[in-house]
Amino acid sequence: MVQLSSPSLPLRPFLKWAGGKRQLVPELLKYVPSRSAHYYEPFIGGGALLLTLQPGKATICDRNSELINCYQVVKESVDKLIETLQQHRNEKTYFYEVRGWDREATFADKTKVQRAARIIFLNKTCYNGLFRVNSKGQFNAPFGRYKNPTIADETVLRNVSKYLNQANVTIQQADFAASVTNAGHNDFVYFDPPYDPVSTTSSFTGYDRNGFDRTEQQRLKAVVDDLTRRGCKVLLSNAYTEFIQDLYQDYRHVRVSATRAINSKATKRGKVDEILVMNY
Repeated sequence: MVQLSSPSLPLRPFLKWAGGKRQLVPELLKYVPSRSAHYYEPFIGGGALLLTLQPGKATICDRNSELINCYQVVKESVDKLIETLQQHRNEKTYFYEVRGWDREATFADKTKVQRAARIIFLNKTCYNGLFRVNSKGQFNAPFGRYKNPTIADETVLRNVSKYLNQANVTIQQADFAASVTNAGHNDFVYFDPPYDPVSTTSSFTGYDRNGFDRTEQQRLKAVVDDLTRRGCKVLLSNAYTEFIQDLYQDYRHVRVSATRAINSKATKRGKVDEILVMNY
């Protein structure tokens, strides 16, 4: 992996994200190629693997516009972001007032910094750090009742901003297929899509109003096939379901166990089986 000259910069995600990979990173590192020309992560989420690898050249992407705006603001306006975050308050009435911004016509007039600070504030103070939107794309996770959450984590935000500026990192809002159009021989692509549900009641795709059904999983598999023909190295994580096993039966895959801390039901948090698929 092509890395920065100082890859030891302590980095961790500035957002808690459903399906985040902080707990799975040690397993992922066992299968990451030792070298690659360009790193792509089309479902960036919290960015745990990116921030661990700290590649010198990367393209990160997601179709969630509010998430991508956060990364852009952290990169370009971290001082103003921290200043704005420090103005937010961990109070129930205030939380619902800010949460309701995206239900108002004036939301379109909010600056990029205001929108990014809103998402980080809601993420730090909502129930279980659950980024969830309804069918209209409106944030709808409830207040979390935390006593003293760190809303403006200056160290984390500044370190991530420093990396995004020192490295050659392209940040895009785009569909996963479009984000890897230029990926070529010896590039490394890590796919971490919304997972195939392990049961009919366990689907969690509420981070994006468009959802991610099995037709999308099949479309993703077609992209993996195309990248394989192009000579790209591809690693993919997903739920260990029969559907995903069958879909990627022609690829090398391993079963791993990960800790899941985000679920609307406490009884469904804990160790879950996941699959890692790779074409190398």
